[in-house]
Amino acid sequence: MQYNISEKLVNMKPSAIREIFKSLTDPEIIAFAAGNPAAESFPSEKLAVLAAEIFAKDSSKALQYGITEGYPKLREQVTDRLEKRFNIKREESGVMIVSGGQQGLELTCKVMCNEGDVVLTEDPSFIGALNAFRSNGAKTVGVEMEEDGINIEKLKEAIKDNPKAKLLYLIPTFHNPAGTTMSLEKRRAVYKICRESGLLIIEDNPYGELRFAGEEIPTIKSFDDAGIVIYCGSFSKILSAGMRVGFLCAPEAVFQKIVVAKQVEDVHTNQFFQMLCAEFTEKYGLDEHIAGVSELYRRKCELMLGELEKNMPDCVKFTRPEGGLFVWLTLPESIDLQVFVKRALEKKVAVVPGTAFSPAESEISHCFRITYSTPTEEQIVRGIKILAEIVREMM
Repeated sequence: MQYNISEKLVNMKPSAIREIFKSLTDPEIIAFAAGNPAAESFPSEKLAVLAAEIFAKDSSKALQYGITEGYPKLREQVTDRLEKRFNIKREESGVMIVSGGQQGLELTCKVMCNEGDVVLTEDPSFIGALNAFRSNGAKTVGVEMEEDGINIEKLKEAIKDNPKAKLLYLIPTFHNPAGTTMSLEKRRAVYKICRESGLLIIEDNPYGELRFAGEEIPTIKSFDDAGIVIYCGSFSKILSAGMRVGFLCAPEAVFQKIVVAKQVEDVHTNQFFQMLCAEFTEKYGLDEHIAGVSELYRRKCELMLGELEKNMPDCVKFTRPEGGLFVWLTLPESIDLQVFVKRALEKKVAVVPGTAFSPAESEISHCFRITYSTPTEEQIVRGIKILAEIVREMM
């Protein structure tokens, strides 16, 4: 039987990161590739107590259908936190609970983009978002990044060169994969440009609360007085990735269409896990828990950066994140990235090649991403030494 796959998906490839995950079943692998939160960051005992209480008192509600917009108690908590923590006003946008932040990105593209429309993104960008946009028939066009965020002049050129651009997708804080943070000056400049050109912004902020250094910078959504920013967040990196509970905040007209799109996809997000998030927030609060997770990542990040400074040749450049999960390394052009990644895996160290994060799928990269979240401290030390040895061998 010959199957005629849809044009939207026929040329799409599996996520390189998800494919690398398959190799991580080997217990000897040092998993610098995974973007997972640290297992020790999960409040397992507290969640177990809350889960038992939910099933003892509210089992019918936990196991029943819910409303598409989300479990009311959790929606109110998220709305309240967005206003108090991020200055995102409740009267200007609707809040929906989604099945992980990833679904928020996919639903936004589904609602706003026609086949062949363009989504502008930072280059590099999050592979999950890129595939979400492509799966809806949108074309992804990358805009060069600088140390303090997207290149403003290149963004202007990209908007001019792509009249079918509908969305600009950004991860301004603790970027995935680059680990960098966009300056306030650039956030305001980007907002002004998009407002003048009628381009909607998707502001993805799954890592923003995991700051362990530097000064906090306001979200773009916090100064959105024109209703052009759709904001996506998640409990994945601050509470549990496996729960698949995220949230989306969008202007009301867009929000109502996203509700319809979600009804088609999955009716509503897992009711039990929404209730679990709500009960954790009410009983224990998020701030103290997040502070502990951020401190864990601060120690592990400082260790990784210290080992990179000590072991890597000067020709290898790397970012210095102030939060989040990732470090982005750039190899000299003389080193073949694919060969480097293969040799690393042969020596039991898994990294993600920069090509996985390219908006233009054929683009050449000399970069790769590593994380300090999942490896142990001993693995961080050993893994960085192995990577540095491979660099010297290939030079």
